[in-house]
Amino acid sequence: MKFYTAVNLAFELAEAVQMNRLSKLEKSLIKIDLLIIDVFSYLTFNRYQSEILFQIISERSERTSVIIITNLEFSEWTQLFENEMMLAALMDRVTFRSFVLNMNCSSSYRIDSIMNNDYWLIILLSKLAHFFY
Repeated sequence: MKFYTAVNLAFELAEAVQMNRLSKLEKSLIKIDLLIIDVFSYLTFNRYQSEILFQIISERSERTSVIIITNLEFSEWTQLFENEMMLAALMDRVTFRSFVLNMNCSSSYRIDSIMNNDYWLIILLSKLAHFFY
């Protein structure tokens, strides 16, 4: 299992390109049983980053698992990617034989927890965050 924020993944991909080790990074990402990409909504991917991300997800398609965490509806993903045709193919691969969990709600779960004095939840989340990093 490997956990990335979208920003960290984009930076790692860009760094791999600069250091001429993209092929090695792609191979390592394809071998991971579960790839989790978080905060898939605050970063716009340039055309090259989009193509690399598409390549990674395509290679993993139907072989291994990917979890993408975002607060955007699929129709809003066009804000993240320049190439709409590639985005359509990416969404096809991401949603094929998958479970889409829509957990968007009107209020923030984190803020509600704080307002209700659920301190144990905050401690638990911080301990889980250490597990993923």
